[in-house]
Amino acid sequence: MSRIGRLPIAIPAGVDIKIGEGNLVTVKGPKGTLERKLSADMNIAIEDGHVVVTRPSDLKRFRELHGLTRTLIANMIEGVTKGFEKTLEINGVGYRAAKQGKKLVLTLGYSHLVEMMDPEGIETVVEGQNKIIVKGISKEKVGQFAAEIRTKRPPEPYKGKGIKYDYEHIRRKVGKTGKK
Repeated sequence: MSRIGRLPIAIPAGVDIKIGEGNLVTVKGPKGTLERKLSADMNIAIEDGHVVVTRPSDLKRFRELHGLTRTLIANMIEGVTKGFEKTLEINGVGYRAAKQGKKLVLTLGYSHLVEMMDPEGIETVVEGQNKIIVKGISKEKVGQFAAEIRTKRPPEPYKGKGIKYDYEHIRRKVGKTGKK
């Protein structure tokens, strides 16, 4: 049995879960609504205030889907109650971020400004000039947009300039030395 898949998911107060045809799971909460079509092979049921995911047999495919399905539902519930956020830091002389309405404007040492529109359901907040917080209810969308921002100027190993996650550690390299 999957160690993660067998755990029941508690449904907090204020959260409404509907399981439609073909395992279409809809989760409504104080922060919004999320909908996702999960594998039709898994059995998803609501039993006395908990969501329980079971698998039909012990085939490899069903074992793989068991924990995944349970985790996706748990992330949907957490998203509509607490929400998700990722923090990015910008390092480098002259590198900065600014917000113009729903547009994120980045100055990253290129000859032009990098402008990115906030996707639907995602909000970016700029703290100071070098800290970007990406917020939303979908863990997948928050992570994806944060990764897209990071790809505009990934951190380089010599001076550490670029955009990095706040928890990320940049492995530094020693530069060239002159020959005497």
